[in-house]
Amino acid sequence: MSWLPASFRFSMYLSRTVTRYHVAIGAIALLGALAGCGEPPGLPESATVGSAPQLPAPERSLLPTVKIAPAAGWPDAATPMPPPGFQVTAFARGLEHPRWIYTLPNGDVLVAESNKPPPPGDKKAGLRDWVMGKVMQRAGAAVPSANRITLLRDADGDGIAEIRSTFIQGLNSPFGMALVGNDFYVANADAVLKFPYVPGQKAITAPGIKLVDLPAGINHHWTKNLLASPDGGKLYVTVGSNSNVGENGLQAEEGRAAIWEVDIATGAKRLFASGLRNPNGLGWEPHSSRLWTVVNERDELGNDLVPDYLTSVEDGAFYGWPWSYYGAHVDARVQPARPDMVAKARAPDYALGAHVAPLGMVFSDGRMLRGAFASGAFIGEHGSWNRRPLAGYKVVFVPFSNGKPAGAPQDVLTGFVDAGGKAQGRPVGVALDARGALLVADDVGNIVWRMATR
Repeated sequence: MSWLPASFRFSMYLSRTVTRYHVAIGAIALLGALAGCGEPPGLPESATVGSAPQLPAPERSLLPTVKIAPAAGWPDAATPMPPPGFQVTAFARGLEHPRWIYTLPNGDVLVAESNKPPPPGDKKAGLRDWVMGKVMQRAGAAVPSANRITLLRDADGDGIAEIRSTFIQGLNSPFGMALVGNDFYVANADAVLKFPYVPGQKAITAPGIKLVDLPAGINHHWTKNLLASPDGGKLYVTVGSNSNVGENGLQAEEGRAAIWEVDIATGAKRLFASGLRNPNGLGWEPHSSRLWTVVNERDELGNDLVPDYLTSVEDGAFYGWPWSYYGAHVDARVQPARPDMVAKARAPDYALGAHVAPLGMVFSDGRMLRGAFASGAFIGEHGSWNRRPLAGYKVVFVPFSNGKPAGAPQDVLTGFVDAGGKAQGRPVGVALDARGALLVADDVGNIVWRMATR
């Protein structure tokens, strides 16, 4: 053990003599300090985004890089910073960990107030899981799940919701939402439920009917998103992986790291696309009518690996996880190797940068947000924990032309991290409201922001 740094040996001694809490705080600081030592300069941001990102050689270390922006919240009257010609207001404040947003046809805005469900009773957290849990707690990501969907209504059209009601409660870590006809669908962490909906109602009290079970259990990635097909006959459901690179065993990944297609009439499901480590935002690109998603890629291969990405999703396609990344780039940590699967891996369309953690995505419709934002995708980047310096923690816009990304990402909302490195907020879900303004769920600020033209 003498080869270890003295600070690390001392922390091991402390772990035998002080409380678990103090060990956690020490471990968090130690991980950040040790992992930051000797790191090579990172690539410029411009090299890690776009249709042909630079992919440096993987970097492995005794401990992963750990750097987060501790949750602080917004000072009074502070807001994210929009581009010139736009203004930001708080559409609603005082929410409980708002994660996802859905706009109903009548203009009502639904917000899933949610967080990770508790682990199953037979799951015992190891030291690494425990320490990472403390890291997430410091980042503001360990609050209990409110397990509800809240309705927000801006009846007078001033850009601020003056009516708020509990739309559905008693859910299980709800996330994605979709209205098809008079049926309202919610993706819980473990199932898709169907509820009856009457236009204009402020609450649903009828019990949900299960349409289909979803992979649950460990729920390393618990968020399940929904998108209805244009004809209303199918639902597309995202299911993230149960690990970083299969370290919990590939049996724990059955049906995960994938997008499922569910038949609404029967509940029958089939695997639509796989090898997507943690897909979240979904959307139909307006010009091509193709399905697109944003994906959180793997960690612990260095500051600039692996780029998270935006990609079109082809029926039956495999995108590499866990055996390879960005096409045929083999991840040697995954054993046994599967060259047959690597050979099938499809490279994504567009890199967003390493560790930016894209979650929300919505395509522009060119109504209120015109000009540079008329055609493309708004993306909520929740922000990194495995990179120095921090990456993400903002909303960006990827311009599209002829149904494909065309150009570098443009900053839309920034300022979520203050000058001292603390997170005033973290963007998650994004949506357009009834007038075409951009809505952003902020799960640290507990706010839904609205960006509109001045």
